[in-house]
Amino acid sequence: MTFNDIFKSSFLENITSVSILDMALALILAFGIGLFIFFVYKKTYQGVMYSSSFGTTLVALTMITTVVILAVTSNVVLSLGMVGALSIVRFRTAIKEPLDIAFLFWSIAVGIVLAAGMILLAVIGSVIIGVILLVFVNKKTHYNPYIVVLSCADSISEKKAVNFLQGKVQKCVVKSKTAEKGNIELNFEIRMKKDNTDFINELSEMNGIRSAVLVSYNGEYMG
Repeated sequence: MTFNDIFKSSFLENITSVSILDMALALILAFGIGLFIFFVYKKTYQGVMYSSSFGTTLVALTMITTVVILAVTSNVVLSLGMVGALSIVRFRTAIKEPLDIAFLFWSIAVGIVLAAGMILLAVIGSVIIGVILLVFVNKKTHYNPYIVVLSCADSISEKKAVNFLQGKVQKCVVKSKTAEKGNIELNFEIRMKKDNTDFINELSEMNGIRSAVLVSYNGEYMG
């Protein structure tokens, strides 16, 4: 076997293993569905600060996965080498929002399914997943937890404020209490009866109440 035979068998024959039409169609569909994933991510984001770079990463990840799986499915030997190469990759970027993991797996799954030729599964599955996320993640309800921060002048005003708050909300739990001379600060986790925050205005106008703050709370941040 000459050098030309080795070069031909290892490289030139792989050029036609995936047709140009298949590559173009797969990448165009990956780009389109990746944009749809980006759109759903943007509409459902609930973190502290939105990052457009992560949305762009979702589009790129969908296309990159498609390219990798196309290469793997066209050559068994290459698939073994690809598994070994990817096994040494380590990602150090921290995922701050749990929902971001779902979007990452969604992008990867779409790339795999498209490269496998299951176009209908990728399109219909992405539409269903996107609609479910848009409906459930963006659902606003007064049953969501809120934090009330109260600053009271003394224990008498504290008791009045607590009694008033318990009568206005569905659930009221003391999370923390800080007492110092001339000031008592309390943090409550509450569930409101209705989507109405006027009770905070009434609470702040009570005698002995220095300030009353209401913030939404999801377990990770306040805002």
